[in-house]
This record gives sequence, C-alpha cells and structure tokens, in this order.
Amino acid sequence: MTQLIILGSSNAVPTRENENTHLVVCGRAHVVLVDCASNPIVRLEQAGVDFQRLTDIIITHFHPDHVAGVPLLLMDMWLLGRRAPLTIYGLHYTLDRVETMMNLYGWAEWPNFFPVNFCRVPADELALVMDNDEMRVLASPVKHFVPNIGLRFELKDTGKSFAYSCDTEPCPQVPVLAAGVDLLLHEASGPFTGHSSAAQAGETARQAEVGALMLIHYPTGRLATGDPLAEARAKFSGPVSLAKDFLEIDL
Repeated sequence: MTQLIILGSSNAVPTRENENTHLVVCGRAHVVLVDCASNPIVRLEQAGVDFQRLTDIIITHFHPDHVAGVPLLLMDMWLLGRRAPLTIYGLHYTLDRVETMMNLYGWAEWPNFFPVNFCRVPADELALVMDNDEMRVLASPVKHFVPNIGLRFELKDTGKSFAYSCDTEPCPQVPVLAAGVDLLLHEASGPFTGHSSAAQAGETARQAEVGALMLIHYPTGRLATGDPLAEARAKFSGPVSLAKDFLEIDL
C-alpha cells in the first residue's frame, strides 16, 4: 500500500508545530518527495522514512519555502554515502534555478557525488511527470507569482488518486487536474493574488467533484485567522479536514 505523509502544512511562515508545506509519497520501491523545505533529513526521519530510500523529488516552483532544503538534502545524502541515482522533476524555469543554486555551492567539485538526473516537465495541462509500476503522476500549470505546477497522483495497486493544488489562485486547470480524485490537497493561504482562500478551495473541490478536501499551506501561529474548515464546508459538501504535520494517509 502507498502512503502519503504530510511533512509540513504551513504557508510560507512556519511555526514550531507547522513546518512549510511539503509531503512524501511512499510506495514499495518508489519514494517521492514533493517540494523540499526546511531540513529534509530531519523531517523524513521524524516521519519514520529512510531518506536514502528517496527515488524522486518533484519541485513545484522556485520559492524558498518549497526549494530551500534541496542543497542540504543533496549534501547530506552525499556525506552519508549515497550511491543510488536520484531524479528531480520540475518545470524548465524551476530546474534551471535549482541547478544554478547548486552550482553556487560548487557541487560539481564534490568528489564521488551520486548521479542526479534533472527531468524537465513541459508546462502543458496534464503533462506526464512519471509513470512506473506503482504510480502515475501528472502535472498542470497553475496560477502563482512564478511558473508553478499542481500535481495528480494515480496509484495503480489500489486505484486511489489524490491531487495537490500547490500555491495558486483559482484557475481552470486545478478542477481539471483534480477531477474525481479521492482526495484534493488544496492550499488555503487566503484570498490574495497567487493564492486561494479556504472558501475558494472548497469551491474548487466542488467543481472537481472530489471525494474529500484537505486544506494545506494555510496561515498558522500568529497569522492564523477565521475558521478555514467552516469556510470550505460552506462551498463543499464532502468531508473537509486540515492537514497536520506528520499526518499519515493510506492510499
């Protein structure tokens, strides 16, 4: 069985209880990290996931709260003896900047570094990211400050599916990407340019006719306001929940 683990649930400003939003999808042979915030090795170990089992990383967009952990993760894997290859997926815009960031650290000079393959995803609706014996992953561009993608995971063993809106204001691509999934993880930062409110997330879930909605990338700590669950439930009649750090979901 594949498991989805929430490694962080907060918007760009984390707290002690809520790290920046990122998550990991754990299959038998494939372990996929979606975005790379904070200190990835520590978060994965706290979640009971061996970071050396990571096979793939998907970077949705090049903002610090989604990508700042990449250099530390790659360096720590190398220092701890990783030899297996790792594939990093993202848009051209995103991976060009990830490679530039790594070059600033001079990683080409780090001896015996394990193979890292950069796989550029086209900025097309429902573009194929990966397709293996456990899962199929699709991406669509969403509406944010910089080029960004939402994701759809389809699990082959169970037939279950989930989608992740990533950071986006309401746009036509998300309901299409999330159509009929069992679970939609949708950001709820607020009704700002490049983002969505909980009510807007609920409306997207209704349009996509998903099985359940989970709000993520929401304001935490001193930034938290209102009742996001009530706001989303006013628009979507299905189950609505709030993502929490280290929440485990069987798929």
